[in-house]
Amino acid sequence: MKPYFALTVTLLSYQLLYSQDNCNVFLWKGDSCRYNACTFLEESPSYFQLTREYHEIKDQALEICPEYAVVYKHKSTAYLKTGDFVGWKKLIDQAVDLYPEENLDYRGWCRFQFFRDYQGAIDDIERLEDLVDYDIGFCQNGDYHLVIAKGLCYKMIGENEKAIEIIQGQIERDPSSVGLYDYLHLGVLYLENGEYDKALEAFSEQKKYYELAECLYYEAMVFKKLEQQAAYETSVQKAHALYTDSQHMIDTYTHHVDKVYLAEIEAELAQMDR
Repeated sequence: MKPYFALTVTLLSYQLLYSQDNCNVFLWKGDSCRYNACTFLEESPSYFQLTREYHEIKDQALEICPEYAVVYKHKSTAYLKTGDFVGWKKLIDQAVDLYPEENLDYRGWCRFQFFRDYQGAIDDIERLEDLVDYDIGFCQNGDYHLVIAKGLCYKMIGENEKAIEIIQGQIERDPSSVGLYDYLHLGVLYLENGEYDKALEAFSEQKKYYELAECLYYEAMVFKKLEQQAAYETSVQKAHALYTDSQHMIDTYTHHVDKVYLAEIEAELAQMDR
């Protein structure tokens, strides 16, 4: 339970950092522009994010302080959810231009998750790393530390060695930040590189954090490569049982890198029955 506890604490801290601003912080900094806009929002009624009233309130805050970047970020999220990606990009770019250190994480993650703009995501995350001297934190949905997300971007542009270096390095540097799927991705990278012993080690570690269908499926692929038929069949059967028990990768909006589908597992089962 320790890894889950550490991850939960980290994610809760991260969410608190990016929740409603503490207006007094701006007052202490002598930033009356953002202080006035922040207090206006605090005193305003709350509306659902996709309503006209929500955006009217946000626009009024921007009239008070056009440099209040978090408002552009909040408005951009509504555009993203409705599929207006051009509107999202225009707004989030304004937020990044004003305060890059506060908004590059969100833009970089969205580039990865929603647009598969891997190089753009790498550019944003690496720029953020250059700007700050503290831990850059987790992605918006909490599945990955942003450094792990950067590693996955390198994987997706075909730089597996770089991806392994980044992901392995982050795990070793900060074990408390290990997410639900980090070892799974590391194992798949080793599998793709033909480093089967390292792949099995990574999958073994993954099962200590969260045993999911994808882990057993890729473990089965290693055993298949090694021609260990009994182990292969056992892992495929376990993968199927986990998948039908809903223990697999899932996201509300998109599909994870290295996600496995039930049809793929069933195809392996069918081969075993021949």
